[in-house]
Amino acid sequence: MNQILRVLVASVPAFFALTSTHLAAQTQSAYPNKTVRLVVPFPAGQATDIIARLLAERLTQRWGQAVFVDNKGGGASIPGMLAGKEAPADGYTITFASSTTTAVNEALYPKLPYNMQRDFVPVGAVFTQPWLILANPSAPYNNLKDLVDAARQAPGKLTWGFGANALELAAELFKQRAQIEITGVSYKGSGPAMNDLLGGHILLAVDTLASSLPHLQAGKLKAIASLSSERAPQLPEVQTIAEQGYPGFVGVGWAGLFMPKGTPTAIVKKVSDDVHQILTANVQQALAQRGSTPDLRILPEWSAFVSAETLKWAEVIKKGNIKLAE
Repeated sequence: MNQILRVLVASVPAFFALTSTHLAAQTQSAYPNKTVRLVVPFPAGQATDIIARLLAERLTQRWGQAVFVDNKGGGASIPGMLAGKEAPADGYTITFASSTTTAVNEALYPKLPYNMQRDFVPVGAVFTQPWLILANPSAPYNNLKDLVDAARQAPGKLTWGFGANALELAAELFKQRAQIEITGVSYKGSGPAMNDLLGGHILLAVDTLASSLPHLQAGKLKAIASLSSERAPQLPEVQTIAEQGYPGFVGVGWAGLFMPKGTPTAIVKKVSDDVHQILTANVQQALAQRGSTPDLRILPEWSAFVSAETLKWAEVIKKGNIKLAE
Protein backbone atom coordinates (compact mmCIF):
# COMPACT_ATOMS: atom_id res chain seq x y z
CA MET A 1 0.00 0.00 0.00
CA ASN A 2 1.57 3.30 -1.07
CA GLN A 3 1.86 6.29 1.22
CA ILE A 4 -1.02 8.27 -0.34
CA LEU A 5 -3.40 5.33 0.01
CA ARG A 6 -2.37 4.81 3.62
CA VAL A 7 -3.16 8.45 4.40
CA LEU A 8 -6.58 8.19 2.70
CA VAL A 9 -7.52 5.00 4.56
CA ALA A 10 -6.42 6.44 7.87
CA SER A 11 -8.51 9.55 7.25
CA VAL A 12 -11.80 7.75 6.63
CA PRO A 13 -12.79 7.25 10.34
CA ALA A 14 -11.93 10.82 11.19
CA PHE A 15 -13.92 12.06 8.20
CA PHE A 16 -17.05 10.16 9.21
CA ALA A 17 -16.67 11.19 12.86
CA LEU A 18 -16.38 14.84 11.83
CA THR A 19 -19.34 14.51 9.47
CA SER A 20 -21.50 12.84 12.16
CA THR A 21 -20.61 15.55 14.67
CA HIS A 22 -21.41 18.25 12.15
CA LEU A 23 -24.77 16.67 11.27
CA ALA A 24 -25.66 16.28 14.96
CA ALA A 25 -24.79 19.90 15.60
CA GLN A 26 -26.93 20.97 12.63
CA THR A 27 -29.88 18.87 13.89
CA GLN A 28 -29.67 20.32 17.39
CA SER A 29 -29.21 23.91 16.24
CA ALA A 30 -32.30 23.57 14.05
CA TYR A 31 -34.38 22.10 16.86
CA PRO A 32 -37.28 21.89 16.72
CA ASN A 33 -37.94 21.38 13.01
CA LYS A 34 -41.10 19.29 13.42
CA THR A 35 -44.02 18.78 15.81
CA VAL A 36 -43.17 18.22 19.49
CA ARG A 37 -45.26 15.96 21.74
CA LEU A 38 -45.88 17.01 25.35
CA VAL A 39 -46.98 13.93 27.31
CA VAL A 40 -49.22 14.69 30.30
CA PRO A 41 -49.78 11.66 32.58
CA PHE A 42 -53.16 13.02 33.70
CA PRO A 43 -56.64 13.30 32.15
CA ALA A 44 -57.65 16.43 30.29
CA GLY A 45 -59.00 19.19 32.52
CA GLN A 46 -56.86 18.60 35.61
CA ALA A 47 -54.62 21.38 36.87
CA THR A 48 -51.41 19.97 35.39
CA ASP A 49 -53.12 19.48 32.01
CA ILE A 50 -54.44 23.05 31.98
CA ILE A 51 -50.99 24.47 32.63
CA ALA A 52 -49.45 22.06 30.10
CA ARG A 53 -51.75 23.46 27.42
CA LEU A 54 -50.80 27.01 28.33
CA LEU A 55 -47.11 26.08 28.09
CA ALA A 56 -47.62 24.22 24.80
CA GLU A 57 -49.29 27.29 23.32
CA ARG A 58 -46.41 29.57 24.32
CA LEU A 59 -43.75 27.12 23.09
CA THR A 60 -45.56 26.81 19.76
CA GLN A 61 -45.43 30.58 19.41
CA ARG A 62 -41.76 30.71 20.35
CA TRP A 63 -40.57 27.83 18.17
CA GLY A 64 -42.82 28.16 15.15
CA GLN A 65 -43.51 24.44 15.44
CA ALA A 66 -46.60 22.81 16.87
CA VAL A 67 -46.39 21.49 20.43
CA PHE A 68 -49.36 19.23 21.15
CA VAL A 69 -50.52 17.83 24.47
CA ASP A 70 -50.91 14.05 24.61
CA ASN A 71 -52.98 13.08 27.67
CA LYS A 72 -52.36 9.60 29.05
CA GLY A 73 -54.23 9.54 32.34
CA GLY A 74 -55.10 6.73 34.71
CA GLY A 75 -53.11 3.91 36.22
CA ALA A 76 -51.53 6.09 38.91
CA SER A 77 -50.00 8.09 36.03
CA ILE A 78 -47.73 5.16 35.20
CA PRO A 79 -48.88 4.69 31.55
CA GLY A 80 -48.11 8.33 30.81
CA MET A 81 -44.66 8.11 32.34
CA LEU A 82 -43.93 4.94 30.36
CA ALA A 83 -44.94 6.71 27.16
CA GLY A 84 -42.37 9.39 27.90
CA LYS A 85 -39.71 6.88 28.90
CA GLU A 86 -40.11 4.75 25.77
CA ALA A 87 -40.07 7.62 23.29
CA PRO A 88 -36.99 8.23 21.10
CA ALA A 89 -34.37 10.37 22.84
CA ASP A 90 -34.42 12.97 20.08
CA GLY A 91 -36.07 15.86 21.89
CA TYR A 92 -39.46 15.50 20.22
CA THR A 93 -41.19 13.96 23.22
CA ILE A 94 -41.27 15.91 26.49
CA THR A 95 -42.96 14.55 29.62
CA PHE A 96 -44.74 16.97 31.95
CA ALA A 97 -44.25 15.12 35.23
CA SER A 98 -45.40 16.11 38.70
CA SER A 99 -44.46 15.41 42.29
CA THR A 100 -46.90 12.49 42.22
CA THR A 101 -45.52 10.87 39.07
CA THR A 102 -41.90 11.25 40.16
CA ALA A 103 -41.06 11.46 43.86
CA VAL A 104 -44.27 9.98 45.26
CA ASN A 105 -44.62 7.09 42.82
CA GLU A 106 -40.98 6.10 43.28
CA ALA A 107 -41.47 6.09 47.04
CA LEU A 108 -44.78 4.19 46.94
CA TYR A 109 -44.30 1.49 44.32
CA PRO A 110 -41.37 -0.91 44.87
CA LYS A 111 -41.70 -2.36 41.35
CA LEU A 112 -42.38 0.84 39.46
CA PRO A 113 -41.57 0.19 35.76
CA TYR A 114 -39.59 3.39 35.40
CA ASN A 115 -36.89 5.16 37.37
CA MET A 116 -36.39 8.90 37.14
CA GLN A 117 -32.60 8.72 37.48
CA ARG A 118 -32.16 5.83 35.06
CA ASP A 119 -34.80 6.62 32.42
CA PHE A 120 -35.21 10.40 32.32
CA VAL A 121 -33.16 13.56 32.23
CA PRO A 122 -34.61 16.65 33.96
CA VAL A 123 -35.26 19.60 31.66
CA GLY A 124 -36.71 22.28 33.89
CA ALA A 125 -39.18 23.31 36.56
CA VAL A 126 -42.54 24.79 35.54
CA PHE A 127 -44.69 25.49 38.59
CA THR A 128 -45.30 24.89 42.25
CA GLN A 129 -48.73 24.69 43.81
CA PRO A 130 -49.56 25.18 47.49
CA TRP A 131 -51.35 22.45 49.40
CA LEU A 132 -53.74 23.42 52.15
CA ILE A 133 -55.46 21.96 55.20
CA LEU A 134 -59.08 22.88 54.55
CA ALA A 135 -62.23 22.84 56.63
CA ASN A 136 -65.95 23.09 56.10
CA PRO A 137 -67.19 26.43 57.54
CA SER A 138 -69.16 24.52 60.18
CA ALA A 139 -66.01 22.86 61.56
CA PRO A 140 -64.89 24.28 64.95
CA TYR A 141 -61.27 24.64 63.79
CA ASN A 142 -59.86 27.97 62.67
CA ASN A 143 -56.13 27.30 63.03
CA LEU A 144 -53.70 24.45 63.61
CA LYS A 145 -53.86 24.72 67.39
CA ASP A 146 -57.61 24.13 67.30
CA LEU A 147 -57.14 21.13 65.02
CA VAL A 148 -54.25 19.56 66.92
CA ASP A 149 -55.97 20.02 70.29
CA ALA A 150 -59.13 18.34 68.99
CA ALA A 151 -57.13 15.46 67.48
CA ARG A 152 -55.29 14.86 70.76
CA GLN A 153 -58.50 14.87 72.74
CA ALA A 154 -60.06 12.23 70.49
CA PRO A 155 -57.34 10.23 68.69
CA GLY A 156 -58.56 8.80 65.39
CA LYS A 157 -62.02 10.34 65.69
CA LEU A 158 -61.38 13.26 63.34
CA THR A 159 -61.52 12.51 59.60
CA TRP A 160 -59.98 14.23 56.61
CA GLY A 161 -60.06 13.44 52.93
CA PHE A 162 -57.57 13.66 50.08
CA GLY A 163 -57.81 13.04 46.36
CA ALA A 164 -54.24 11.99 45.51
CA ASN A 165 -51.42 9.87 46.90
CA ALA A 166 -49.20 12.93 47.30
CA LEU A 167 -51.83 14.67 49.42
CA GLU A 168 -52.19 11.59 51.60
CA LEU A 169 -48.43 11.63 52.20
CA ALA A 170 -48.57 15.31 53.12
CA ALA A 171 -51.32 14.55 55.62
CA GLU A 172 -49.25 11.68 57.01
CA LEU A 173 -46.18 13.89 57.32
CA PHE A 174 -48.11 16.43 59.36
CA LYS A 175 -49.55 13.71 61.61
CA GLN A 176 -46.02 12.48 62.25
CA ARG A 177 -44.71 15.96 63.03
CA ALA A 178 -47.66 16.89 65.27
CA GLN A 179 -47.85 13.41 66.85
CA ILE A 180 -51.58 13.14 66.31
CA GLU A 181 -53.93 10.60 64.75
CA ILE A 182 -56.55 11.62 62.18
CA THR A 183 -58.39 9.05 60.07
CA GLY A 184 -57.83 9.49 56.34
CA VAL A 185 -60.36 8.92 53.57
CA SER A 186 -59.04 8.46 50.02
CA TYR A 187 -61.00 9.83 47.06
CA LYS A 188 -60.54 9.30 43.33
CA GLY A 189 -59.49 12.85 42.65
CA SER A 190 -59.96 16.29 44.14
CA GLY A 191 -63.45 16.69 42.68
CA PRO A 192 -65.15 14.05 44.85
CA ALA A 193 -63.17 15.14 47.92
CA MET A 194 -64.24 18.76 47.41
CA ASN A 195 -67.86 17.73 46.94
CA ASP A 196 -67.92 15.86 50.24
CA LEU A 197 -66.13 18.69 52.04
CA LEU A 198 -68.51 21.30 50.66
CA GLY A 199 -71.49 19.11 51.56
CA GLY A 200 -70.30 18.59 55.13
CA HIS A 201 -69.89 14.81 54.73
CA ILE A 202 -66.30 15.36 55.89
CA LEU A 203 -65.18 18.41 57.85
CA LEU A 204 -61.50 18.41 56.88
CA ALA A 205 -59.40 17.80 53.77
CA VAL A 206 -55.89 18.22 52.45
CA ASP A 207 -56.02 19.49 48.89
CA THR A 208 -54.51 21.85 46.35
CA LEU A 209 -54.97 25.58 46.11
CA ALA A 210 -56.07 25.10 42.49
CA SER A 211 -58.99 22.89 43.53
CA SER A 212 -60.07 24.93 46.53
CA LEU A 213 -59.41 28.56 45.55
CA PRO A 214 -62.85 29.32 44.01
CA HIS A 215 -64.59 27.84 47.07
CA LEU A 216 -62.35 29.75 49.47
CA GLN A 217 -63.00 33.01 47.63
CA ALA A 218 -66.74 32.33 47.78
CA GLY A 219 -66.61 31.66 51.53
CA LYS A 220 -67.73 28.05 51.09
CA LEU A 221 -64.54 26.69 52.68
CA LYS A 222 -61.93 27.94 55.12
CA ALA A 223 -58.20 27.32 55.08
CA ILE A 224 -56.58 26.18 58.31
CA ALA A 225 -52.98 26.33 57.07
CA SER A 226 -50.78 26.39 53.99
CA LEU A 227 -48.34 23.51 53.74
CA SER A 228 -45.89 25.58 51.68
CA SER A 229 -42.81 27.35 53.01
CA GLU A 230 -44.38 30.73 52.22
CA ARG A 231 -47.90 32.09 52.23
CA ALA A 232 -49.73 31.76 48.93
CA PRO A 233 -50.00 35.11 47.10
CA GLN A 234 -53.65 34.31 46.39
CA LEU A 235 -54.34 33.80 50.13
CA PRO A 236 -51.98 36.14 51.98
CA GLU A 237 -54.01 35.89 55.21
CA VAL A 238 -53.56 32.10 55.51
CA GLN A 239 -50.58 31.25 57.70
CA THR A 240 -48.14 28.47 56.88
CA ILE A 241 -47.70 25.42 59.06
CA ALA A 242 -44.25 26.72 60.02
CA GLU A 243 -45.76 30.00 61.21
CA GLN A 244 -48.17 28.03 63.38
CA GLY A 245 -45.52 26.14 65.30
CA TYR A 246 -44.06 23.49 62.99
CA PRO A 247 -40.90 24.99 61.46
CA GLY A 248 -39.32 23.28 58.49
CA PHE A 249 -42.53 21.64 57.34
CA VAL A 250 -43.05 21.82 53.56
CA GLY A 251 -45.60 19.95 51.51
CA VAL A 252 -46.07 21.40 48.06
CA GLY A 253 -47.16 20.20 44.66
CA TRP A 254 -44.85 20.81 41.74
CA ALA A 255 -44.35 19.87 38.12
CA GLY A 256 -41.65 20.13 35.51
CA LEU A 257 -40.35 18.77 32.24
CA PHE A 258 -38.33 15.63 31.57
CA MET A 259 -36.97 13.94 28.45
CA PRO A 260 -35.82 10.37 27.81
CA LYS A 261 -32.32 9.56 28.98
CA GLY A 262 -29.84 10.11 26.18
CA THR A 263 -31.50 13.21 24.72
CA PRO A 264 -28.72 15.50 23.38
CA THR A 265 -27.54 17.98 25.98
CA ALA A 266 -27.88 20.92 23.58
CA ILE A 267 -31.58 20.16 23.07
CA VAL A 268 -32.19 19.78 26.81
CA LYS A 269 -30.52 23.14 27.42
CA LYS A 270 -32.51 24.88 24.68
CA VAL A 271 -35.85 23.65 26.00
CA SER A 272 -34.83 24.48 29.57
CA ASP A 273 -33.76 28.01 28.61
CA ASP A 274 -36.84 28.67 26.48
CA VAL A 275 -39.26 27.46 29.16
CA HIS A 276 -37.49 29.59 31.76
CA GLN A 277 -37.86 32.63 29.50
CA ILE A 278 -41.56 31.94 29.00
CA LEU A 279 -42.16 31.59 32.74
CA THR A 280 -40.25 34.75 33.51
CA ALA A 281 -41.83 36.84 30.79
CA ASN A 282 -45.56 36.45 30.43
CA VAL A 283 -47.37 33.63 32.17
CA GLN A 284 -47.07 34.47 35.85
CA GLN A 285 -50.53 36.02 36.10
CA ALA A 286 -52.09 33.16 34.12
CA LEU A 287 -50.52 30.62 36.48
CA ALA A 288 -51.60 32.59 39.56
CA GLN A 289 -55.20 32.51 38.34
CA ARG A 290 -54.88 28.72 38.29
CA GLY A 291 -53.59 28.55 41.86
CA SER A 292 -49.96 28.04 40.87
CA THR A 293 -46.66 29.90 40.92
CA PRO A 294 -43.94 29.79 38.25
CA ASP A 295 -40.93 27.81 39.45
CA LEU A 296 -37.90 29.83 38.39
CA ARG A 297 -35.19 27.65 39.93
CA ILE A 298 -32.30 26.93 37.61
CA LEU A 299 -31.91 23.35 36.44
CA PRO A 300 -29.20 22.11 38.87
CA GLU A 301 -31.10 23.50 41.86
CA TRP A 302 -34.38 21.99 40.69
CA SER A 303 -32.79 18.59 40.00
CA ALA A 304 -31.45 18.51 43.56
CA PHE A 305 -34.92 19.43 44.85
CA VAL A 306 -36.53 16.52 42.94
CA SER A 307 -34.03 14.08 44.48
CA ALA A 308 -34.63 15.49 47.96
CA GLU A 309 -38.40 15.18 47.55
CA THR A 310 -38.07 11.49 46.66
CA LEU A 311 -36.05 10.83 49.80
CA LYS A 312 -38.45 12.83 51.97
CA TRP A 313 -41.58 10.98 50.89
CA ALA A 314 -39.82 7.60 51.09
CA GLU A 315 -39.05 8.34 54.74
CA VAL A 316 -42.67 9.37 55.42
CA ILE A 317 -43.92 6.11 53.88
CA LYS A 318 -41.48 4.02 55.88
CA LYS A 319 -42.24 5.74 59.17
CA GLY A 320 -46.00 5.67 58.60
CA ASN A 321 -45.94 2.06 57.30
CA ILE A 322 -47.98 3.18 54.30
CA LYS A 323 -48.64 0.44 51.76
CA LEU A 324 -50.53 0.79 48.50
CA ALA A 325 -51.33 -1.73 45.82
CA GLU A 326 -48.66 -1.91 43.14
